[in-house]
Amino acid sequence: DPAPSLQVIRPEPCGVCGSRIRFGKAAVKCRQCQLLLHPKCREQCPSLCMPRPHRHAWPREGVLADFAPPTPPLVPALVVQCVTEVETRGLTETGLYRVPGAEQLVREWKRRLLRAGGALPALSSVADIHVVCGVLKDFLRGLKEPLVTFSLHPAFLQAAGEWGGPKLGREGAASPLTLLHGATTDIPDDAACSTALCHVVSKLPPANRDTLAFLMLHLLRVSRSPDCKMDVLNLSRVFGPTLVGHSSANPTPLAVMEDTPRQSKVRASLRHGCCPGCCQHPHTPSFLPAQVVARLLSLPPDFWRGFVGTEQENLVPT
Repeated sequence: DPAPSLQVIRPEPCGVCGSRIRFGKAAVKCRQCQLLLHPKCREQCPSLCMPRPHRHAWPREGVLADFAPPTPPLVPALVVQCVTEVETRGLTETGLYRVPGAEQLVREWKRRLLRAGGALPALSSVADIHVVCGVLKDFLRGLKEPLVTFSLHPAFLQAAGEWGGPKLGREGAASPLTLLHGATTDIPDDAACSTALCHVVSKLPPANRDTLAFLMLHLLRVSRSPDCKMDVLNLSRVFGPTLVGHSSANPTPLAVMEDTPRQSKVRASLRHGCCPGCCQHPHTPSFLPAQVVARLLSLPPDFWRGFVGTEQENLVPT
């Protein structure tokens, strides 16, 4: 629903071609979704926006539940729309989620989506799919608390079998429940690791749990695309710091070091076949988060479908 031409006061990128619309130049803005275009790009806009009911804008920042819908599955519409767009036309793109989109366009589209609230503008007019990937990553990074919450962060590290805290006594078996009560034992094998990880996932707040499940199913589909060349290892490296992060919003240097495994732990991971590629850079702060995401992606897809259901997963192509 384009409005009459207007003059640009503050330079902004065109929503179709991505080129900057300079000061004083004519532009066209959609009344519904606020998409700003060069007049010459108007015909390239895929479709006109349909009128949508008014929704309150989302906050500029918050925890995931602040953006989630009121009924399950509790996956924010912004996440669903970005994933849908990526899977509609991005699964043939090399380096999906690794190749950055134009930073200015990522910021502009994130701002536009947050301002729109639940009535989101179509992302089909974003020419570069890497910009859509960037919006999704930036939204997740901008949350006040990562999907793996601060309180459950130690339990996720333990359940992934990579937290090097003191072990329990000989008779102190590592049940999944004890992980949530401050125990610092290591998980002994892959089967126990998966069991513990499933248990800890179920303890996440509902919105975090559902969104994590939705993203895991999406990333598994990306990893299966030969054109993307983004296997589980690569995706884990990209999303580890975003989804797992650290145990507090502003970790101290000591906390960062504590989140980094010792060399002996790395050798143990390699011996047990735990995602060897994740162990190539053991002294970087992102190592452990990547290890957790790799473990999450190794869980059976049916486990994740149990949280979002077939209907929610079918919002994106299979």
